[in-house]
Amino acid sequence: MSCFMCCIVGVKSSVWSQRVRVEPEVTAYPNGSVNLRCEFTNSGITKLTQVSWMFERVEGDRHNIAVFHPLYGASFPNKDFDGRVSFTQGSLENPSIRIDKLRMADAGRYICEYATYPSGNEQGTTTLIMLAKPRNSATAIPVRASSSEVVVASCEAAQGKPEATISWITTIAGRYNHTSVPERDGTVTVKSEYRMIPTPAENGKEITCLVNQRTQIEPKAFALKLVVEYPPTVTIEGYDNNWYMGRTDAVLTCQADANPAPTDVSWTVASGQFPPSVRVDQNRLLVRKVDETVNTTFVCEVKNSLGSGKKELVAMVIGE
Repeated sequence: MSCFMCCIVGVKSSVWSQRVRVEPEVTAYPNGSVNLRCEFTNSGITKLTQVSWMFERVEGDRHNIAVFHPLYGASFPNKDFDGRVSFTQGSLENPSIRIDKLRMADAGRYICEYATYPSGNEQGTTTLIMLAKPRNSATAIPVRASSSEVVVASCEAAQGKPEATISWITTIAGRYNHTSVPERDGTVTVKSEYRMIPTPAENGKEITCLVNQRTQIEPKAFALKLVVEYPPTVTIEGYDNNWYMGRTDAVLTCQADANPAPTDVSWTVASGQFPPSVRVDQNRLLVRKVDETVNTTFVCEVKNSLGSGKKELVAMVIGE
């Protein structure tokens, strides 16, 4: 058995076209190389006079790219393949060719045609499929909380061939769309955007983009976390409705839910001046001793780059 029958990566089993044996389909990548095999079998009394390779990008539009004649040798008449195509052995029995510095535009049908006597011309056709690995990327898009639907994440598979497919995995209610843009080199860029109505509750939630494409062994996954920005929502913790006269070390804590993070926390009182027994420590308000002066309204205000939020607490002192 000849090495021609050996299994090679990216090539389907051999096919017969009369007595010209070629591989029906081969795959290759840009800037790489590919061997296009051709062999005339069982020639018997048939005389082989010349062999030509023709390239057909569009059906019916054939161009000679390589010719071999036993007396005159090899010639390569096509300028598009100048310096890139060569015969691997240079014989009528095995006129396989090699194409280097492959381009996406090299995809198409390659016809190995023998001129014979007395049978006439016999040929076999190989389809070259050019593949391109896409450049995959995904990002979460920071958005402000609102009641309108906006794009919160995008995913892209750029300049791939064949065209990639994009899907999303998430528990978040929303919808997505796809766009495909053919590139000048024959590749395709696919982009998908995920849309939803962003609320503070969705901030930090997970969403995953999956890119499937023929050149990838497995889908490419991008795990993202949504970024929803909103001004502070403020709460005051620590008041237990049991501030009795003489109680010591009562503490109020100002908490804020905000994105971006708070930049400023401040305490005020309705009376305008803090009672003598009250001290402010960043987001905490410390009451060293409860007396009638803390029978007031405490206000905590928190700010971030998007705005501010306030919370009031009315403290009621229980008498002796």
